[in-house]
Amino acid sequence: MHDSVFITGTDTGIGKTFVSVALLHALRAAGLRAVGMKPVASGCTRTADGLRNDDALALQAASAPCPDYASVNPLAFAAPVSPHLAAAAEGRHITLEPIHAAFAQLGTLADARVVEGVGGWLAPLSDTLLAGDLARALRLPVILVVGLRLGCLNHALLSARAIRADGCDLLGWIGNRIDPDMLEPDGNLDTLRARLPAPCLGVIDYRADAASAARALAPAVAALRSCAQR
Repeated sequence: MHDSVFITGTDTGIGKTFVSVALLHALRAAGLRAVGMKPVASGCTRTADGLRNDDALALQAASAPCPDYASVNPLAFAAPVSPHLAAAAEGRHITLEPIHAAFAQLGTLADARVVEGVGGWLAPLSDTLLAGDLARALRLPVILVVGLRLGCLNHALLSARAIRADGCDLLGWIGNRIDPDMLEPDGNLDTLRARLPAPCLGVIDYRADAASAARALAPAVAALRSCAQR
């Protein structure tokens, strides 16, 4: 039984990687072998070992056991643009086959896999694939990271609607306080709790350290364990 999940967000730059890393630590604290995955990453740095992405490296470092980079990030692209454009610039095409293979490989190592998407739910990967299609292809429940800032209500509600319209299981959402100057943060959280069609699985404070962020995600771990036992 695998406690695996797909992490998407309301936008780019709202803390999907930070939340994914915190969730890996929380799963490991619960006694699970947990590994992270970033199937598609653009904005990679050329190194002696090949292209490397900072988000994927963070997920790899938070994993135990530590997987090979190629399994964490099977599709890496140099240009810091939308993946479909980055792939086209290199004369490449994003397909599901290497993602399925890497996901299966990670499953031989761990009890739980945290798969981080790219951009938001509808970010294009190719002419025929969107970011959310990865969750469907891997048959994973979805956790939505909501970046708590002005505009988050509309972005969160639209994202939740799209996730459910695509037939995916929206397991819950996590609030990430990314704007310390946001007005009415508690009022916005109350509105999200009332209107999103899934439970809140944690709220992470602005610039929280790794330990406190992991502790805040105890409800997410419980939800994953419950989902895996269905």
